[in-house]
This record gives sequence, structure tokens and C-alpha cells, in this order.
Amino acid sequence: MDTLANLLINIKNCEKVGKTEIISRPISKVSTSVLKLMQEHGYIGEWEIIDDGRGSVYKITLVHRLNDCGPIKPRTPIRHNEIERWEKRYLPAQGFGIIILTSSKGIMTHQEAKKKGIGGKLLAFVY
Repeated sequence: MDTLANLLINIKNCEKVGKTEIISRPISKVSTSVLKLMQEHGYIGEWEIIDDGRGSVYKITLVHRLNDCGPIKPRTPIRHNEIERWEKRYLPAQGFGIIILTSSKGIMTHQEAKKKGIGGKLLAFVY
């Protein structure tokens, strides 16, 4: 069970249908970091973790600025000089959207990784 893939597909489907708020489970540290980045870049609104007695759930407010998002499978390791190649593959235009990757410095966007000159493993794309 991939919690990140489950979360991203849930967000994408609810965005297409036109819902303004969703509840998604299960939660994980990686999913929480991805939600922080998505909120930072304006793709989702406020979100919170709610304990419902059976485990925690995410309550996410959608702002209808999301065109597409999804997990990148398999989680391919990349070098810092290969980021542009993957950007062309997953994003529709340069400077439009973000690729989220994990590195030794934490979970970050591809722009931050370029600035820091580090690589990592691809997690997801959002635009």
C-alpha cells in the first residue's frame, strides 16, 4: 500500500469532480511533507490531521488550481545534473509545476535541489 500514491490520486479525483474538501487516509511522514510543499506552492489550501479514533486522517481544502498530480513509480534515483531531463518528462512546460524528490537534505522541490546542487529519488509531480 502506497500512502503517497493514495493521497495524490484522491486529491486529483476530488479536484476533477469539483469537491472543495476531502478526507484522506492513511497518513505518513512523507505524505505530510508533500502536502506542506503543495500548500507552499498554492496547489491546495489549508489542511490538518484529525484523529478520528481509528487512526488519523487528513482534512484538505482544495483551491481548484491543480491540473494534474501523481506519484512517480518506480522511485528513480537521479543526480543533480539529470533533474532537467525529468522535468521535461513529467511537467508540461519549463517553470510550470513542481517535481517533488527526497534527498539526504529532506523532501524538496526540483528547483530547490537544483539550487543546492543535490540529487535524490523522485516522489511525485504536481502542476
